[in-house]
Amino acid sequence: HINGPLVYKVSQPITANDVANSLPRRIHTGLRYAINRKGFLAMGASYAGGFIRADPAAATPDIQAQILMFSGESPADGPHPFSGCTIVCALLRPESRGHVRITSADPFVAPDIQPNYLAEQKDRDVIVAGLKAVRKIMAQPAVQPFLEAEYEPGPNCVSDSEILDYIRARGRTSFHPTSTCRMGIDDTAVVDERLRVRGIQGLRVCDASIMPALVSGN
Repeated sequence: HINGPLVYKVSQPITANDVANSLPRRIHTGLRYAINRKGFLAMGASYAGGFIRADPAAATPDIQAQILMFSGESPADGPHPFSGCTIVCALLRPESRGHVRITSADPFVAPDIQPNYLAEQKDRDVIVAGLKAVRKIMAQPAVQPFLEAEYEPGPNCVSDSEILDYIRARGRTSFHPTSTCRMGIDDTAVVDERLRVRGIQGLRVCDASIMPALVSGN
């Protein structure tokens, strides 16, 4: 999956950014978890979520949206200095196809990996529509009292082309890779129906990489 993040400055309540950026709050949060297993340390990264049918013609939802009670440019950079939250807009069942290719018989040489995100026009259309749908949800009167402003991509990012450019620049993988060792009965399948690697005796692959196609959501 690839996702496009929407980042908001939050007016209330506090987010994980506030905890991470304050030593007293970090101590309080750590003690709270140690004593009664509650607070931010007892939460998963994704606090809540749902599924959206961004393309009206789709038979099933094609976008998964999740709210994260923190925000930042990247895990390495840490949280933003303000109270923030992130809405992840993930594209389900992408049609774009990449590849993973062995480049050497040496197992320590990295493979050639090309995810080829957003190569298909439909993927581009759906993820843009999904981000716009999430924006409509966050603009509802029930949500507005908790928000200060949209930080990214910001109110000036309006057109489909601008939104797509933002997603290309800030989009991230959701770390749900599949299909690199596709199971099947044809000659191009990597493993057979019993997960045995074709052409290599005594070797099986038994993880998500054997799935012939990407699963929809969690």
